[in-house]
Amino acid sequence: MKKRLTRNATEMIAVLKWVNHVYYKINSAIMPYALLILTVLFWSGNFVIGRGIHGVVPPVSLAFWRWAVALALLLPFALRPMMRQRALIRRHWKLLFLLAILSVTNFNTFIYLALQSNTVINTVLINSLTPVFIVFVSWVGFREKISGLQCLGGLLSFAGLIWIITRGEPVLLFNIRFSGGDLWTLAAALSWAVYSVLLRKRPPHLDPIGFLGCIIAAGLLFLSPFYFWEITRGAAFMVDKGTVGAVLYIALFASVLAYIFWNKAVAAVGANKAGIFVHLMPVFSITLAFIFLGERLQAYHLPGIVLILCGIVLTTAGNRLRLKTTATDRSALETAPVNKEPKA
Repeated sequence: MKKRLTRNATEMIAVLKWVNHVYYKINSAIMPYALLILTVLFWSGNFVIGRGIHGVVPPVSLAFWRWAVALALLLPFALRPMMRQRALIRRHWKLLFLLAILSVTNFNTFIYLALQSNTVINTVLINSLTPVFIVFVSWVGFREKISGLQCLGGLLSFAGLIWIITRGEPVLLFNIRFSGGDLWTLAAALSWAVYSVLLRKRPPHLDPIGFLGCIIAAGLLFLSPFYFWEITRGAAFMVDKGTVGAVLYIALFASVLAYIFWNKAVAAVGANKAGIFVHLMPVFSITLAFIFLGERLQAYHLPGIVLILCGIVLTTAGNRLRLKTTATDRSALETAPVNKEPKA
């Protein structure tokens, strides 16, 4: 078993090196957009897998092993910049720990907890409100001005959220009991919004791969007690081809490769163009959930989708008109991405 896992890890590292080599060899205008589509597809697959194995792999265990394997795959590339910039990392350890908790520890764990009881469709639609949350967190935390367009977008997105949560009967809002899945998804979106806003404080000279290695390692540190607590409650899972394949997918594709693809594409086409592609995540997630899980869109989903998408367009359009960031800042922020739905 150990030999097989070692061989698989070696093959995964070889794949990463090959992808990096091929990208720089192919000088094509189409390549950045292909990478963006693949990135969003990888993130969408994470939602579907999280729901598909929710009865087999406990949520905290899935989050823990996702990032443990991702760190093992990334470490050969991240260790050198981490060691070279260790003085810079030590100076900003409090911020890095906070970012790690908000993203690695909180976000994915909350999403997997949500998928224990919620469908992929509901989870990804509620999660798509993150751009709106980011605007309002920026206003609360940094007093960034909110335009009338952004306020309108926020109200429309909130109306879409209420429509979906109440299953198309908003008059029952005061009598409804929110499902645990809906609340976990909202908590995940808020955690990612705070993370995204705080990314502006990230040390600008910190190597991106080294930064990712730092927050994954720190996030695993904070996630470990909850993982061991889950194990003590008897929530172990069977290690077989299905579970190993699922963990390898979300570690390699939804974590490491998605990060690399996203950053390379942003560097090529810019943050604003790249950000538009993230709005494909609900489309991909719903399609994959229909194909692999048999989930169906309900009638109440459609008005909610229209309201949320209109709200996102107004909110992010207003934000793009107002904000001008440097190329370095955009690369760091769009790793998240900041003003779009987050990765999973």
